[in-house]
Amino acid sequence: MNCLQNGFASCFRVLRFPSREALGEAAARDAAAAVRELLRERESINMIFAAAPSQLEFLRCFRQDPAVDFSRINAFHMDEYLGLPSDAPQGFGAFLREHLFSHAPFRAVHYLDGNAPEPQAECRRYGELLREFPADIVCLGIGENGHIAFNDPHAARFDDPEPVKLVELDPVCRAQQVHDGCFSALEQVPTHALTLTIPALTAAGRHFCMVPAASKAEAVRRTVCGPLDEGCPASILRTCACAALYCDQDSGRDLS
Repeated sequence: MNCLQNGFASCFRVLRFPSREALGEAAARDAAAAVRELLRERESINMIFAAAPSQLEFLRCFRQDPAVDFSRINAFHMDEYLGLPSDAPQGFGAFLREHLFSHAPFRAVHYLDGNAPEPQAECRRYGELLREFPADIVCLGIGENGHIAFNDPHAARFDDPEPVKLVELDPVCRAQQVHDGCFSALEQVPTHALTLTIPALTAAGRHFCMVPAASKAEAVRRTVCGPLDEGCPASILRTCACAALYCDQDSGRDLS
């Protein structure tokens, strides 16, 4: 799908695959090609990664690509729970360390600290890093409520003034963490988090969005076909300069 059809001066592709594995392989291949293209023009680039079970196939294939020069990539992640123990496997920094950052020699990895004594100060610190190292590529997913990062519908703003903020998670978002097997009960899921805002995510030139599973079908439909508004924060991807949405048969079942 080309967004020029919908009045947007951007390229928004929707791609469907027969399985999660095929989805992850294709997205990793495309992201790696984008990395190589950018590194032909500059010494280093900056990438933002999502941490979620939906990203596992992509992360595995991407980290295994021998043609990616990780030593020239500065890495960021897009959100972090507030107050979760630093060694908790559900932490997004820990997740990405296990599935990506520990497998490749990145130029730098910048972690968002959910245990910082002053969360607002941590938001400012990470925001300054993002201003110093503007994102070139964002690799993300979409939540069951249509969120990107932890920009749930009630907190999402397409015109957020700051790059990082503190948010309260909505019930659908917290329940998804239980559905995904990250927590065994809802009361274990933190109620607040730090997140990159929508402008911080959309500022990048390229977006690769991996969204498998039937539980995401409605969010995918709203992202592609619904109104462009904060009720489905992921709909903003339709305005990005170059974005691709990777679905499997289940998540893309409601698309024509």
